[in-house]
Amino acid sequence: MTDDNRYRIGIDVGGTFTDFVMADRRTKRLIFHKEPSVPQNPAQAIARGIATLLEQEGARPDQIEVITHGTTLGLNAIIQERGCRVALVVSAGNRDVMELARGRLPSSYNFRLGREKALVGRRDVFEVNSRMLSNGEMLRSTDVAELDTLAARLRIGRYDAVAVMLLNSYVDPGPEAALANALSERLDCVPVTASAQVWPEVKEYERALIAVLNAYIHPLMAAYFDRLSAYLAEMGVTAALYITSNNGGTMSLVTARARPVDTILSGPASGVSAAARLLHGRIDPAKTHLLSFDMGGTSSDVSSIIGGMPQIAQNSRVGDYPLMLPVVSVSAVGAGGGSIGWRDAQGVLKVGPHSAGASPGPVSYGRGGTETTITDALVAMGVLHPDRFLDGRMPLDKAAAEAALLRVGSGLGLADAAAVGRAICRVATVRMATEITKLLAQKGLDVRDAMLVAFGGAGPTTALMLAEEAGIGTVIVPPSPGTFCALGALLADVQRDFVRPCRLTMAAPGDGQAAIDIIIAELLDTARTWIGGEGALVRKSEFQVTADMRYPGQSFEFRIPLPEGASAEDLVDAFHTEHQRVYGFRQMSGGVELVNLRMSVTGRLEPVTLPEHSDTATTGAPETRRVLLHDWVEVPVLSRTEIGAGPARPGPLVIEQPDTTTLVLPGWSAQADEAGILWLRRGVTA
Repeated sequence: MTDDNRYRIGIDVGGTFTDFVMADRRTKRLIFHKEPSVPQNPAQAIARGIATLLEQEGARPDQIEVITHGTTLGLNAIIQERGCRVALVVSAGNRDVMELARGRLPSSYNFRLGREKALVGRRDVFEVNSRMLSNGEMLRSTDVAELDTLAARLRIGRYDAVAVMLLNSYVDPGPEAALANALSERLDCVPVTASAQVWPEVKEYERALIAVLNAYIHPLMAAYFDRLSAYLAEMGVTAALYITSNNGGTMSLVTARARPVDTILSGPASGVSAAARLLHGRIDPAKTHLLSFDMGGTSSDVSSIIGGMPQIAQNSRVGDYPLMLPVVSVSAVGAGGGSIGWRDAQGVLKVGPHSAGASPGPVSYGRGGTETTITDALVAMGVLHPDRFLDGRMPLDKAAAEAALLRVGSGLGLADAAAVGRAICRVATVRMATEITKLLAQKGLDVRDAMLVAFGGAGPTTALMLAEEAGIGTVIVPPSPGTFCALGALLADVQRDFVRPCRLTMAAPGDGQAAIDIIIAELLDTARTWIGGEGALVRKSEFQVTADMRYPGQSFEFRIPLPEGASAEDLVDAFHTEHQRVYGFRQMSGGVELVNLRMSVTGRLEPVTLPEHSDTATTGAPETRRVLLHDWVEVPVLSRTEIGAGPARPGPLVIEQPDTTTLVLPGWSAQADEAGILWLRRGVTA
């Protein structure tokens, strides 16, 4: 490593702020920065932030080696229905696949609740003769004349993108890919997505939906990547650009252009991965599970880290739509700092889901916002100092925040702005604690064994309120929590998942071994080819195989790891053991079904060394300010750099740093370790 490639930058684009972490690999320093987001042009905020970092460090653009970037642009486009016009091409007789979906009611208790809107209407679905049987045999094919006619109809419809989903294409993706390529040649610059090339798994609706989602955001994301690349080129940045993915890893810009659906849940995943990596070796994963708590400007997300590993979900949801892709399991549990406090028709105080976002933002931002938010509440309560927000770069208007709070409080019988703010924080906290309790119960986890890792701009500020409500005894605050997802992007390795359906029944020792060996060899070849094209920075590759297994007739599967050298018999034994652990029994007759084999490939980049904490605790008398807790209290105020690796400091405390403020409640203590991680513990005072 030389001065010519000494810097790496991680970026996370949020609804309110765009966060940056730059690693100087020569001096082993991390430099943090927050830039107000530009929702109309997110690339502009990225360019501004990089320019600020370079100017601050006196660095040259050509000294940046890697930029890793997470974005919610695709996710927001799906939720807000701002994607492009998509046509869907299907096998004859399957035109209603998007309308029928799974034929399920949204709620068993409310027959008047409408179904989700089909992302592609029936008039935009086109049938072709191509049809494959479940054994992979082609029953009918599409000829040249039919292709020409279809392409002409698609041109007349002026579609921005096309998705193709043929029945049973997961068995053999070749014919579907050939059809997609033939259409692409006839449609000039219109992107065409083949479903099995994105995710070749059984379930025609979910596979069609993935292809449609990929096509729906493809032009938007491609235009964004072009804009970002142009900004960086103008600045003289020649670094490799990677995009964070749903599974917590990263991928090259080439892959992200072809598969933008892999980026839609990438932002929250980066923070979870960073939490797992930061605390590796610092807790006993056999006894303690972690809950990552990411509270930003728009929402709060929670994810579980069990056995030291982020939990991966094979099925999740994006708005109303199921997503059949591996993603870090993240659940939105409540409001963010910009979430709006309001009264419903019955006069009951509510918080969220609407947010003031970055523009106009909370009332205290002074950008024209008129609706009060959690940030305004914390300002009125004295938790946030109006002259120190973002290290003083963005002063807050306390008087305006109090006036907005009083407007909400007028219908609640509250005449004090700070009391209204406390009520807003209380409502948001109770809602989040309820969701966390449900999530833990669904996983069979005890809240008493959990530690909360709080990050995001507002996470450390509200974490202890949440911990007290949920019954959690330890909260962990990373060194720079306000930019933690950007740190996760900086630390992430290149990663992608592959799947192949199997549909094997293993009833006797040795059953399925030959088929398993063939499929794993194919997956390994595909994964090696892909990782080989992800850039010269990838140092080495690691491969992990897992199997989706179930007893015949079950409607759900267990994901069982398959270590290198393990046999089919070992796999069956591991499944029986896991089923016994979860459900208390094993079924030894009838065999076991192997549904899918999955392979995850990780390309390791040269690691970034995290700096050790060198600050020492101060002993002088700190300043104080009035903060509304249960009552108004004079609370000591410390800088984060004043919390050294010495004795625990008892609460109440306010701990300030450029990217966030940590509130330590009475009955809790704060102590930093040698890495600068802040440990907040209930009932520990020394």
